[in-house]
Amino acid sequence: MNEKRTTARTQKGDVPYNLKSKAATLKYWEGATAHTGVAELRAKRGRPAKTADERKEQIALRVDKEVLEWYRAQGTGWQTRMNAVLKAYRDATV
Repeated sequence: MNEKRTTARTQKGDVPYNLKSKAATLKYWEGATAHTGVAELRAKRGRPAKTADERKEQIALRVDKEVLEWYRAQGTGWQTRMNAVLKAYRDATV
């Protein structure tokens, strides 16, 4: 029951070494690069992590409906533009 089931279509000649010989297997794989775990093999996805001082903070902010509609009508990136306006106001009043 521990034997792997194969069908007549399974090709056993794809392996370039003798599967029953441990010495042949080790000789074939001796030049391979060893890895320390699965984590290093996984591709990094998404944007790179930001440092603590670069991260933004999520808040609940109440603004007039007309203001929000106007920003949203500007298209993609409206939150970034709203943040830029707030920064400009902060810098102008300092």
